[in-house]
Amino acid sequence: MTENATTSLPGREVHFPPRQGSGIMLLMDTKIYLSPLSGITDLAFRLISRRFGARFCYFEMLDANALIHDHPGNRRLMKTIKGDTPIAAQLVGADPSIIFDAAEKLLSLVNVSSLELNSACPAKKVLKKKAGAYLLNDPGRLEKILKKLSSGLRIPVTVKLRARFYKKAPNETAELARVCESAGVSKIFIHGRTAQQGYSGEVDYESIKAAKSAIKIPVFGSGNIFSAPLAKKMFDETGCDGVLAARGALGNPWIFKEIEDYLANGKLSKGPDIKAKKKILKQHLAYVEKYKEMAESNKVGFMGKIAMWYLKGIPDACRIREQICKTKSYRELTNLIFNISVGHT
Repeated sequence: MTENATTSLPGREVHFPPRQGSGIMLLMDTKIYLSPLSGITDLAFRLISRRFGARFCYFEMLDANALIHDHPGNRRLMKTIKGDTPIAAQLVGADPSIIFDAAEKLLSLVNVSSLELNSACPAKKVLKKKAGAYLLNDPGRLEKILKKLSSGLRIPVTVKLRARFYKKAPNETAELARVCESAGVSKIFIHGRTAQQGYSGEVDYESIKAAKSAIKIPVFGSGNIFSAPLAKKMFDETGCDGVLAARGALGNPWIFKEIEDYLANGKLSKGPDIKAKKKILKQHLAYVEKYKEMAESNKVGFMGKIAMWYLKGIPDACRIREQICKTKSYRELTNLIFNISVGHT
């Protein structure tokens, strides 16, 4: 598929626009960001998402300690091209000085629009390092890190929070938001679940609303942004300034355009049929083949996972999933996708 290719959606055509150079592309006024997802939002994922309306993206989460020690994996996570703009970076860590040094090193390697501190990740390996969501229980350290970053860096600093650690507490979330605002951050992102909830359970809209009411800087809501109506619900329930799409974009990069249209005119599109999904999936896999740096044997498995995102819910999905798992090469996988009956809807 060429850079100006077209794919069909029900009732209309969606064009793949030509990529723009980073030198002329400024931070756009958008309310819908692609959230960083470790192991997922790589260059290929960002490029296909941008083609369908994701106008602001992040690198995958970067570990401050690994960045300082020049772990080769971090360089791969920061892989980008001219059309992959505007873009932000997200750091996770616990030591203010290490995080600041990592931020300076990052800025020497790539151009980013802003830098975010992750104070929301609930992964056990992150919490053991007293980083991520652990900082929700240590507001003094969180404030110290944010002040050091905000006062010392030449770009805006943002922070990702959760609706507290153990149980929802709107007043405490609002107070933590005030701490972050006073520390100099330009924007706050809040996942509406506690750290103990992880990524399941109900979203706490009340805490996001409390934070929004308590501060003047923009607040973005996160959690259950799986469709345009759910995105609108986040806006309606919280009064937030924007939303983060994360898992809702898996095999569904057109979610950004759908949300944008729904917010503008209240009309909900049907989404692409299987024929259009196949074209989009093949472009996504072509990006992986071109840009993903990993062993070929692992790359095919990674591509298979992506294919399953797109083909979830179609007739004969179980049989197709089994066939995908047996593929041994990029060409074999794309041939399999090509031969899936387009009669399925």
